[in-house]
Amino acid sequence: MSQYSSERDTNFCLPVPNVLENDRIKIVPFIPSEHIEEVFEASQDDRLWSYLPFGPFKSCADLENFWENRIHARDTEVLLVIFDKTTSSANPKEAGSKISSESGLVVAGLIGYINSSAIDLCTEIGLVVIFPAFQRTHVASNAVGLLMHHAFNLPEKGGWGLRRVQWQANMINTNSVRLAERMGFQREATLRWARVLPPEKAIGSNGRPERRGDPRPGCPGRDSALLAVYWDDWENGLQEKVDQVMARIK
Repeated sequence: MSQYSSERDTNFCLPVPNVLENDRIKIVPFIPSEHIEEVFEASQDDRLWSYLPFGPFKSCADLENFWENRIHARDTEVLLVIFDKTTSSANPKEAGSKISSESGLVVAGLIGYINSSAIDLCTEIGLVVIFPAFQRTHVASNAVGLLMHHAFNLPEKGGWGLRRVQWQANMINTNSVRLAERMGFQREATLRWARVLPPEKAIGSNGRPERRGDPRPGCPGRDSALLAVYWDDWENGLQEKVDQVMARIK
């Protein structure tokens, strides 16, 4: 029996789907007892966390603490696990990962919804971490596309019927910005000094100095790119464009 929590995140403000999937990937809610060890093992490359406000994690317990206090404690966020369906189960080492005992598939990354509101019918796709073996593959576009479909699809089609889905990225994280733009997100604004970073995350700094007397000296600032997509664009051609991106082989 796992020492980690078997609790499913039921605190989210919207109904969490049991699974989102197509013929390439499968996405399920993160449950520590089922996923934490394989996620921790697959996420040991510190570069995965360079532009994110969390991670890297020193242990499985550290990762579980993040989930409990940052994700599960908030009704605006939910963390999901991405599994790849295209990797041969006979050769998981080809993907630099192991087969999940829970799904029989190779874990490929993390993704989630954050800053969500059932009242204002909006959410943000975030917590995006694609593990090294699956970067520059079908995984990121398909994961983002599945989350967009679920967010915009009307309840009668099993979705949430949201009006707005946004995306935020460190301004210098060009890979994240390009992914969002490829999926149809439109640039709305540059948010200057949007975050205070810990000293060890200085790689994501906006490069500008703090003022004298700053209450968090030595902690650099981050500028964020804000992008978004909207329900009316989704229903007027964007859905088809997203599906085309998801279907690409490369």
